[in-house]
Amino acid sequence: MTIPAFNTVAWFQIGTTAPEEARRFYGDLFGWRFDADAGSTVPGTEGYDLVGYPGADVPSGGLAHERDASGAHAMFLVLVEDVDAACAQAEKSGGKVAASTMATAKGLRFAYLEDPSGNRFGVFTPPVPS
Repeated sequence: MTIPAFNTVAWFQIGTTAPEEARRFYGDLFGWRFDADAGSTVPGTEGYDLVGYPGADVPSGGLAHERDASGAHAMFLVLVEDVDAACAQAEKSGGKVAASTMATAKGLRFAYLEDPSGNRFGVFTPPVPS
């Protein structure tokens, strides 16, 4: 498996209150596959499906099951070496930390940031292989 370069967009996420409809829509439109990843739900969501592309060996994004429409979103996430350092640099550069660093049980660390215009995006570091 190839690991993307640091400081590149390496994941996307779509949040929806209607996961069945989203799976149908994106599946029909782009041929995306959706696999439930019950072992690593994202904090604050009911569930999380991994999104894969035809011909790809590994997932490239996620479909977050949101509780209400206020959680609907589409965003990119950037792979970074240090989530906390990226949060500090975002604030120093005029952005904001929208949601502080969180971690999954499997060791994925992530945070949500906003640029000076209010555009939300995420930063993450993958779990350390065991």
